[in-house]
Amino acid sequence: MTTLPPFAPFPEAPWRDHIVPEEWEACLSNWLLLAEVHLSMPEDDFTLLSTKDESLSSFLVSFLREAASNGVSVLGTSPSAKPLFRSCYVLVARFLRIPSTPSSLLQWEFLSDFCHVYSRTRTSTLISTSYQKPQLTTSLNTLKKWLIHTLDSGLKGDLRTLESRLKRLNHLIHTSPDVAAFFLAGSDFLDGLISCYKIMNPPLRKAIITTAYLCLVGLTEGDSPKFSMLTDQLYSLQVAADSHKAGPLNANDSMVAELVTATPILKQVQRRLEESGSSTTRWKSVITTLEGFRKPGGNARPKRLVKRKTDKGKGKEVMTDDDGFPGEMRVHRTSQISQIQDLFPELGSGFVLRLLDEYGDDTEQVVAHLLEDTLPPHLATADRTKELSPERSRKKSHDIAPRPTPPQVPVRHNVFDDDEFDRLSVDLSNVHFGKRKPDQQADDMLNDRSSAPNKAAILSALSAFDADDDERDDTYDAADAGLVVNDGNPEDANDQKRNDASEEVLFRAYQSTPKSFDRDAATRRSETRAKLKQQTGMTDEAIEGWALMLTRTPRHMRQLEMKYSAFGGDQPALTPTAWRASPAGSAPEDSEGDGGNGASRGGYRGRGRGRGGRGGGRGGNVAGPSGEKETEGARRRKEANKGSRANHNRRDQRAKKMARGGFAG
Repeated sequence: MTTLPPFAPFPEAPWRDHIVPEEWEACLSNWLLLAEVHLSMPEDDFTLLSTKDESLSSFLVSFLREAASNGVSVLGTSPSAKPLFRSCYVLVARFLRIPSTPSSLLQWEFLSDFCHVYSRTRTSTLISTSYQKPQLTTSLNTLKKWLIHTLDSGLKGDLRTLESRLKRLNHLIHTSPDVAAFFLAGSDFLDGLISCYKIMNPPLRKAIITTAYLCLVGLTEGDSPKFSMLTDQLYSLQVAADSHKAGPLNANDSMVAELVTATPILKQVQRRLEESGSSTTRWKSVITTLEGFRKPGGNARPKRLVKRKTDKGKGKEVMTDDDGFPGEMRVHRTSQISQIQDLFPELGSGFVLRLLDEYGDDTEQVVAHLLEDTLPPHLATADRTKELSPERSRKKSHDIAPRPTPPQVPVRHNVFDDDEFDRLSVDLSNVHFGKRKPDQQADDMLNDRSSAPNKAAILSALSAFDADDDERDDTYDAADAGLVVNDGNPEDANDQKRNDASEEVLFRAYQSTPKSFDRDAATRRSETRAKLKQQTGMTDEAIEGWALMLTRTPRHMRQLEMKYSAFGGDQPALTPTAWRASPAGSAPEDSEGDGGNGASRGGYRGRGRGRGGRGGGRGGNVAGPSGEKETEGARRRKEANKGSRANHNRRDQRAKKMARGGFAG
């Protein structure tokens, strides 16, 4: 068979910036054509030719390295980009399934980039198939020895390279439970992570926490979870935390405390152990002990501050980014996004924000669904590298008219501006510092009658004062009772009645269906709005403005509730509640009333006055109708006798009733 043209390596970022769009489109088309030719070969020809084509392996390694570092957007927006991205995955999958896989494709760097670029669902089976191949085992052994040596070296090791390799390895550990178990075999790797965490390097610490979490969770996954090894590793964490707590360092500054606080490791392990049906009590005691190392307030979300602000009816324009997400996020949202990106660095902030919205800002659920790869279809197919754009859309103003420059220093005014001191026309004889007469005492001021008011002014003020004038009764004021008194001409009264009728219709409608006052097209076309316009004769703008002003003035709302309540206020007569004597001969025989014979009201059980009681004896009643002769005479007699008897009769009669009732009087 004829030899195929070789693949050109995928260029790095500095080289891609110098390629014009036409040439880049030609490169993508040629790569896609060659990839399709290799994929169309039979199995024997593919094994014979493609596995020996070093240019193809070099292209796949360089492409996945650049895509993992800069995202899949390195291919651009060309129509050939997506088919090439798909063809590269099929080529790698076909290489990993055959026995004679090129050695360059079985290095841990390439497989980590492969797991970073493509989803876990598409790569986990391929990694499990390739794990038993000796080239991959040799690569992982070399990496593990280097990591253990560098972790134990502490500050003497290459920390920058250590951080980059741990972050790159995390994608492979997250995809393959076998790789996680390989690194936790023995205690050297986990002990190295614990000892290196003591170095105050925040980025390195985040990478260490992520690696430890993914390795421990990986022991609970796969076809045969390794729960025994997991329990041993958890016990090692407990021992390390106890020794750190007993030492001179801060107990909350250990890797174990940060691991159980910043990640849902304990909940994940406990849930999967319970689902597996493991009945051993050892892991329960270990998890309970590790729970005690959780930092106080580690997972507490910050309290949401609600600022009370009066609704002025002015809408606020929402500033949005180009990708449709809000431009301003709260502090706890930013913290949650960074926390998830520490565990999954390949995820963009925009995609993480969509995950938080989907699961109600619950970080643990987001992490759990990402680890188990059980996202909903609309999120599973979304772009995981999407970022939030820092630029906000702003409206540009085309008004270039000059505006006056505001004053730089504010001018303050008071009541003393332009007085005698400002005009420098004050008499210096009236200017003094401190008291005008420092030697004068209180007695001297009282004896000085020069500034005292004269007697005539005092008598004039007293004559104008009316001691019998009571304070004005404002019970039925219009502002307080919600009533309106129209004292104008009849036309004004008719207008007021029409306004009250319209106002009542609007208020009844607002109480029953407040949605009928919304300011949108659907509400304006509704039957309820048409009925309101027909009954009130008002336009849509007037009706909506009335409802808006009603929401702004709670006092007006209370007045309308009192005005149009269930009680109409119509009471034609007030029923008298005072006692009255029965007409002569009309009282029953057992009545305790007066009957016109001068007997006291109710005998000793009533409220009689001793000499005929209220309204008895001479006839008439102080509570009778005004204008009657008997009522006026009773009132005069009551006032005439009040000065002589005062309240002595009331006191004596009370003492008599108390004595008859058996009480101490």
